[in-house]
Amino acid sequence: MGSIAKKGLQNYLIQLQQHPLRTKAITAAVLSALSDIVAQKITGIKRLQMRRLLLKVLFGFAYLGPFGHFLHLLLDKLFKGKKDTATVAKKVVLEQVTSSPWNNLLFMIYYGLVIESRPWIQVKSNIKREYPKVQYTSWTFWPVVGWINHQYVPLQFRVIFHSIVACGWGIFLNLRARSLALKKA
Repeated sequence: MGSIAKKGLQNYLIQLQQHPLRTKAITAAVLSALSDIVAQKITGIKRLQMRRLLLKVLFGFAYLGPFGHFLHLLLDKLFKGKKDTATVAKKVVLEQVTSSPWNNLLFMIYYGLVIESRPWIQVKSNIKREYPKVQYTSWTFWPVVGWINHQYVPLQFRVIFHSIVACGWGIFLNLRARSLALKKA
């Protein structure tokens, strides 16, 4: 079994080197799927909701992977690949005041409009009510992840590291959305 895993990892690393954007997009899609499957099971959904799952995979593939790929390239270019404490702090702050609010807002819009097929007026109302809480929670968690990512993780693995942690974050967001829906019912 160990040799199969080792061979799989070697093939993955080759793909990451030869096709970084595609590999990161596929990785984000797979981890989005895993996150949603776990969230669905934890919340007691008996039969997997395939439409929801496929829409989450699409979001991971079309947005999360590519966005992360280009964000980390841009940050590394802006800060010339430096990893000193002051530079890492600047990267984390920049990430937290730009991409963090944007990603959380976009996810909430996508989840409400596309995944749940709710009308814009309901999605907007939910965002007004819940976005500050989600973003505040994000700011208590993601800066630590960002620090580890920028300080210790090589550039080519940052999106993957971020995607793995985002898998757990996605479960949190799904559970939060589900608990709010149950409160209303």
